[in-house]
Amino acid sequence: MDGYSRLVAWLKVLLPLMALLLLSTLFILSRNVDPVATLPFADTEIVERLRGQQVTGPVFSGATDGGDMIMVSASRMSTRGGSKNNAEDFSAQIDLKSGARILLSSDEGQFDLTSNVSQLVGNVVITTSTGYKVTSDALEADFDELALQSPGPVTGTGPIGTLNAGMLHLRRGTGDTNTHLIFTNGVKLVYTPQNTERE
Repeated sequence: MDGYSRLVAWLKVLLPLMALLLLSTLFILSRNVDPVATLPFADTEIVERLRGQQVTGPVFSGATDGGDMIMVSASRMSTRGGSKNNAEDFSAQIDLKSGARILLSSDEGQFDLTSNVSQLVGNVVITTSTGYKVTSDALEADFDELALQSPGPVTGTGPIGTLNAGMLHLRRGTGDTNTHLIFTNGVKLVYTPQNTERE
C-alpha cells in the first residue's frame, strides 16, 4: 500500500472521529448555559406576561362622532380577559375640528371596549393649545363623544390665572361645534392680570 492509500485510509477513520468529538463538545458546553438566566426579564415580569396578553408601544388613531381626530399611545397595554384593557404611561392627542388641540397623559389607563368609557388614573394632566394646564388624580373619558369628566378635584393654570375646582367637564355644547372646558363644584380663581405694553 502506497503513502496516498494509507493517508486516505487514516482520513476515513480520523474525520468521523473528529466530527463526533466536535458534536460531543457542543453538547457538553450547552449544558453549562442556563436558558432561564439569559432571559432579559425579571421573574415578576415573566409572570405578568404569562398571565395576560401584552402589547409593547401600541398606538391607536381614529375620529370621534363629531369628527375630531384622536391618537392614543402607551408604553405597554395588556388585557385581563373580556373587553377590559390596561395601559401604562398613557397619552392622547386630540385635534379638534375648531383647530384647537388637547393633550392628555396619565400613569395608567383602563379601557372597557364594550362601554367605550376609559378611566385615566395617576398624575392625570390635561393641556390645551388655548393655554390651560389642569391636573387631577383621575379622569373619565368617552372618546366617541369626546366627553371628559374628573370625578374629583382639579387644579390648573390658564391665561386668566390659577384655579381650583371640585370637578371638571370637557364636552361639546348642544348644537355647537366648539368644545368647552367647564369647572364646577366650588371654583376658586386667583386672577392674574396680563401685562400690557402702553404706547
